[in-house]
Amino acid sequence: MSVHRPVLLTEALAGLAVRPGATVVDATFGRGGHARALLACLQERGVLHAFDRDPQAAACAWREFAGAANFSFHRRNFAELASWAAEQGLCGGIDAVLLDLGVSSPQLDDPQRGFSFTQDGPLDMRMDPECGRPAAQWLATADEREIATVLWRFGEERNSRRIARRIVEARVRAPITTTRQLAELIAAVPGPRSRRLHPATRSFQAIRIFINDELGALAQALDAAPALLAPGGRLAVISFHSLEDRLVKRFLRQARQQGTFGHLARVFPQPAEIADNPRARSAVLRIAERAG
Repeated sequence: MSVHRPVLLTEALAGLAVRPGATVVDATFGRGGHARALLACLQERGVLHAFDRDPQAAACAWREFAGAANFSFHRRNFAELASWAAEQGLCGGIDAVLLDLGVSSPQLDDPQRGFSFTQDGPLDMRMDPECGRPAAQWLATADEREIATVLWRFGEERNSRRIARRIVEARVRAPITTTRQLAELIAAVPGPRSRRLHPATRSFQAIRIFINDELGALAQALDAAPALLAPGGRLAVISFHSLEDRLVKRFLRQARQQGTFGHLARVFPQPAEIADNPRARSAVLRIAERAG
């Protein structure tokens, strides 16, 4: 399994402007890349609250950060930020919030998680394998129209209807239970293709986003941000595809019009980072500051 390298790390730290003694939320712990750097900024003062619903991320946090007195891990979906802050009495008292969206390299590279078609594995795709329906179960029961809608809405897959039809036809003969089965089925469907992407890329993205309600969770976290952050507090969001970034951009535009946020910057990875870590190539960082 690969080691996760945090994307836009230097730029995110600069944008968040974390000072010693601050109260910080890393809402997407992953394997702790950003968390380690944020703790260093705190200089053993203040506190870092980290969130992740992935049990493997939780195990990493409890194993590697157990000795940090100012680190607190919460195995929760970042969609629950508002209720968590209310429970802890932290509304209006947080100085920085980081959201690093999507899946981490260890999740992608572990075939047992079912996020990627590069290796064969069970068709799961759940961020938390202990909750919700795996992708295989959904594909076994969803009707053709629902599958097509998911592929188009969350993957912008131009071939969505043909793929949905082929899935429904294929599952009558045998259940679709592995990533290789699904990827090969999609690759065999005729229709418009991208020259840059594997034919299954957009469909896998769409199913993953749907299974985990990723855009719904993002919307809830963004809506919670104004009440969480102290005046002058910073929000940094790293997105990896246009659907996520579009949602963040729309939220910040509306928040600016309402006077709750100022949009400080939009930052892209430098060529050197992309060369070192190709998964950074589609990333975009947006930084905003809570109005006083």
